[in-house]
Amino acid sequence: MYVPPAFREDDPAELARIIRATRLSTLVTATSEGLVATPLPLFLEEGGDGQFVLHGHLAKANPQWKLPALGEAMVIFSGPDAYVTPSWYETKREHGKVVPTWNYVAVHAYGPAEFYEDDARLLDVVRRLTDLHEGGRAAPWAVADAPEPFVRAQLKGIVGLRLPITRLEGKRKMSQNRSAADREGVAAGLLASDRASDREAGALVPREV
Repeated sequence: MYVPPAFREDDPAELARIIRATRLSTLVTATSEGLVATPLPLFLEEGGDGQFVLHGHLAKANPQWKLPALGEAMVIFSGPDAYVTPSWYETKREHGKVVPTWNYVAVHAYGPAEFYEDDARLLDVVRRLTDLHEGGRAAPWAVADAPEPFVRAQLKGIVGLRLPITRLEGKRKMSQNRSAADREGVAAGLLASDRASDREAGALVPREV
């Protein structure tokens, strides 16, 4: 990922927060048959050695897990993003030499993708993913709510994914390269938007001088 110095995000704690906040990521592997990508919900675990590990599962019918990866896999986590119109820039009124852009947050995680079919490990991953995404509901559904034979049968249709992270790339492009007046205009414009995603991005634009 191309990351100019002004947009670099390399704080491990912040990178982990962005990963955990991303509900759906994309697993990408390079194979002899070309690039293969699968959208996946994953969860991040920090091991006792301080290494971060991603966990999840994908359909057994998905050929990605059977195709040997050429090098490391990459997982893409996309954070808040928004279109930025030049109309919000103070510099537009000053000289007009401005163009549209896009603000966004992204993290790319790299590491060896390990796939497995062990029922006990699969059940643990399914339970943990379910608990993670059901946790905020008033009446959360649990894997144990389904009949055990049914759950066991469902596990036969998936394979587990374990990806120990070897390196992380983070990018936070939120108008840091613009003047204070331009950043103020971008933040105000995004925060006034009807789109919730725009307002989320607007809150990340630095407004201090």
